Amino acid sequence: MNFNESTTKTNLVRSFAAECQAGARYQFMSKKALADQQKFLSDTMKTLAKNEMAHAKVFYDHIIEMSGGNVKNISFEAGYPFEVSELRNSLLEESKIEEAEATNIYPSFARIAKDEGFDEIARSFQLVANVEATHHKILQYLGTIYKSNKMYKRNQPTEWKCSNCGNVKLDKEGWKECPLCTMTQGYIIIDLEKELRNLEMVKD
Repeated sequence: MNFNESTTKTNLVRSFAAECQAGARYQFMSKKALADQQKFLSDTMKTLAKNEMAHAKVFYDHIIEMSGGNVKNISFEAGYPFEVSELRNSLLEESKIEEAEATNIYPSFARIAKDEGFDEIARSFQLVANVEATHHKILQYLGTIYKSNKMYKRNQPTEWKCSNCGNVKLDKEGWKECPLCTMTQGYIIIDLEKELRNLEMVKD
């Protein structure tokens, strides 16, 4: 199929715009988190923003390559989220968007691309969907513990580590202020991979 007449081209453009906007929203959320003295949360959102912009670059490159570099302007219409809310609510709202991208939007785009004969683009859509599934889990978990004021509280003794000085303590609750360097609680590192893995084990 001619790329310029394909649904895949439109889907790439939509996806590029969506990933750019997600990257921007996550940077805004990172600044909010830093203002709330949540350094770890702020850094996490920066990382997610970087991921989203990398996805945008993948989609952008596909558009340029498949168009032979002769793209000046592409018009399209789509809806995008513009919701203003507290950070504790925004995290959960964004997790739902990531879930929709992971389970519905990008897999659907991948199938369309494959049907239209664009196998490499289909692969990119599916790989991005896999990442968004992880983003969904991270945002859902952080949103849940942040909203319930349990960012640094656990039912079992947990290893808390200061991202500034490296001080470590095993306890059910993270310190309010690092006993070594006096940085606030928000500088404590949360081992998201470990906690999400444990959460999955509990579900099973």
